[in-house]
Amino acid sequence: MYDRAIKFVDDFFNGYTNYKPTWNYEDGCVLKGAADLYDATGDKKYADFVIRYLEQCVNEEGIITNYENTAHSIDSINAGKVLYFAYSYTGAEKYRKAIQFVYDSLMEQPRNKAGNFWHKDIYPNQVWLDGLYMAMPFYMAYETKFNGRKNYNDILSQYENVRKILFDKEKELYYHAYDEARLQPWADKVTGLSKNFWLRSEGWLLMSFADTASEMDHQIYEGYRRLADLLKEGVNGILKYKDPETSLFYQLTAKKDYPGNYLETSGSEMIAYAILKGVRLGLLLPEKYLPVGIEIAEALIKEKIVDASSTDERNILKEKCEANNVNYVSSTNLVLKDICMVAGLGPGEKRDGTESYYLSEPIVSNDSKGVGPFMMMLAELIKASSNK
Repeated sequence: MYDRAIKFVDDFFNGYTNYKPTWNYEDGCVLKGAADLYDATGDKKYADFVIRYLEQCVNEEGIITNYENTAHSIDSINAGKVLYFAYSYTGAEKYRKAIQFVYDSLMEQPRNKAGNFWHKDIYPNQVWLDGLYMAMPFYMAYETKFNGRKNYNDILSQYENVRKILFDKEKELYYHAYDEARLQPWADKVTGLSKNFWLRSEGWLLMSFADTASEMDHQIYEGYRRLADLLKEGVNGILKYKDPETSLFYQLTAKKDYPGNYLETSGSEMIAYAILKGVRLGLLLPEKYLPVGIEIAEALIKEKIVDASSTDERNILKEKCEANNVNYVSSTNLVLKDICMVAGLGPGEKRDGTESYYLSEPIVSNDSKGVGPFMMMLAELIKASSNK
């Protein structure tokens, strides 16, 4: 089964083109997946993929030439995570400078009154779960490696704010986003919360708990254990919604029977990744959580990698990707299906956070937001098998 997954990934790399011309979080997911696979397998081709990509856009002064500084987008931090890998792998000083470049950009990020980074300039005073994944692991790595842990409390306090405001204790899930100003049409006028629990946002957050903990100095025991507790609480909550027949999760996480709801790939991958990594780091008990992490991961490989062997099927997939401005990547018949292309909130009247909105977004194949987390999950699955 894993051989099939590796074949899919390798063929995906062979046909890959950048997701966007600018520095972007989607490519960042693929780069992180490649770095993780190198760590799991030692296969140099994955490391080479990362370095080839970075060589296109990081100059000798460490400037990321296609970085959009003016947007104050927290998404732009995500791809910066692989700069740590590149610096360790090559020793090239330009990658250390590029890390500083991204960190300086993060420090310019506006914040809401509670102290959390807001999502981007067009989403003022808003905190999205997505942003915790985009920024916090990078931020924690910088503090641990280069800044004497000075801002650990800032990172932990931003997580505490999210737990306090966005976590629903009854459902044991996190709402997708929060508007502190309570001005957005999608935001509840009393709580500021969005209306629904979106699977991929839950996945972003769970991955952020695991990845941020992995970058933290474990000697700061109380903070490390707090991240472990948040991960465990989040995993226990989301597992209540696992589909018993497929072991996967629904796009509208808490509304399985809502018309048009479907088992979404990227969010399910993220949950499997967070569980498997949490076990490997000692954040989650292996006897309880390792079997379920493997179960979800193997179900994804079995159910969501499909053979689009006919020319007609491949053309349909390609046209669907192109219609949604997504690069169609496949030099094989294997494709990863049922990936929500994108889901956000606003600005203004756009994307209102209703059930019908989340189910209206295109469902695509081989999108980087699905393939990147698939690679990360596969790397953890390989590591788990090796540890056995």
